Amino acid sequence: MSRKIFKHTFVPQLELTTELIDGKRYYVLPDGTKLKSVTTLLAEKLDNSSLLEWKKKVGEEKANMISTQAARRGTAIHSIAERYLLNEEKYYSSNEMPVNIESFQPIKRVLDAHVDNVLGVELPLCSKALGCAGRTDLVAEYDGVPSIIDFKTSKKLKDKEWIESYFLQSTLYSMMFERIYAIKIPRIAIVITVDHEPDPQTFVVDRAQFVNRVLEVILS
Repeated sequence: MSRKIFKHTFVPQLELTTELIDGKRYYVLPDGTKLKSVTTLLAEKLDNSSLLEWKKKVGEEKANMISTQAARRGTAIHSIAERYLLNEEKYYSSNEMPVNIESFQPIKRVLDAHVDNVLGVELPLCSKALGCAGRTDLVAEYDGVPSIIDFKTSKKLKDKEWIESYFLQSTLYSMMFERIYAIKIPRIAIVITVDHEPDPQTFVVDRAQFVNRVLEVILS
């Protein structure tokens, strides 16, 4: 199978550990400061009525099962992408589920066509000022522009209006990265691999359009 070899210009990595507090993920900084994960913070701040309605509709037990399966699948596909971006020869193992290998292929095509000069993969980031921390999937050049690139999985196609949290999450990562490394990140790329769709959904946007919304949300 053909593959791309990526150029690496890695930034130094922060050392962050994680801790669960009341079922919520926190990141622990070297000085002991505990910051909510980006996903935890956004889940608290954004309207989740549609998620609650879905859980009510399908039932708590089935909703938990679906969420757990989706999380496992997402983790597997992210691991394949990480190994591929690190130029590992075998980026998926012999016991990898075929559905996960298949789901990675649309992401692979985007990476091969648009991405290079990798600055960080699964990169830890934090900001006391923003009150959160996390790991971003990928910081690299997308069509030559330094970008936060995030991978998602979905069972169905999504409208842009449905995924505000994805854009806010990546915007937070870009703001943290700029503060820590003094490297501008003007672009966000969200790449979604969708069940039974040969091509991924790719949303490439200007980061600047979401900064005010991020500040509005986290200060609310």
